[in-house]
Amino acid sequence: MLKKKPVREKGKIRLSEYFKELNEGDKVNVFRELSVNAGFPKRLQGRTGYVVGKRGSAYVISLDDNKRTKHYTIKAIHLRRIE
Repeated sequence: MLKKKPVREKGKIRLSEYFKELNEGDKVNVFRELSVNAGFPKRLQGRTGYVVGKRGSAYVISLDDNKRTKHYTIKAIHLRRIE
């Protein structure tokens, strides 16, 4: 697991990453942005789930965790859409 960004990736984050829109049912990958405080467990890094809804500026993600379906609230900057 990465603890810091590579030198070429350091710097300002694109604003489009903060304000990207996701729809319900979109398949997303949880990818922790290292320069922003994540606010969710590190074990979710790399997991794949579905967008269930929106709560404020964050999204509710449905993930399978040990044979159970759990819901996590994660900001859009930490999510990548899978097509």
